[in-house]
Amino acid sequence: MATVTKKELIDRIAERTQAKKVSVKLIVQAFLDEITQELCQNNNRLEFRDFGVFETRTRAARIAQNPKTLERVEVPAKRTVKFKMGRLMRESLCSAPAAKSAEAR
Repeated sequence: MATVTKKELIDRIAERTQAKKVSVKLIVQAFLDEITQELCQNNNRLEFRDFGVFETRTRAARIAQNPKTLERVEVPAKRTVKFKMGRLMRESLCSAPAAKSAEAR
């Protein structure tokens, strides 16, 4: 399974749209910055119809254990982001043949 980087996505979008890579890079980075900023400003939900939803969740504080020393460690509460895929993405993933994913390995 190959990892796709932001640079590769920018190259694909630039090729598909015939736009300059510099312009596409600025737009993609601005888009990602806006998503991050919205989620950091306590907006608990960022929805893109049919694509998916980003939601912030708060994990409760807990007591964990260091596996090496077996020492108990307090882990503070923290905010995380959960992504739930939308209808079109779910349909695309479910309709993709399993043989393709097996061949990629």
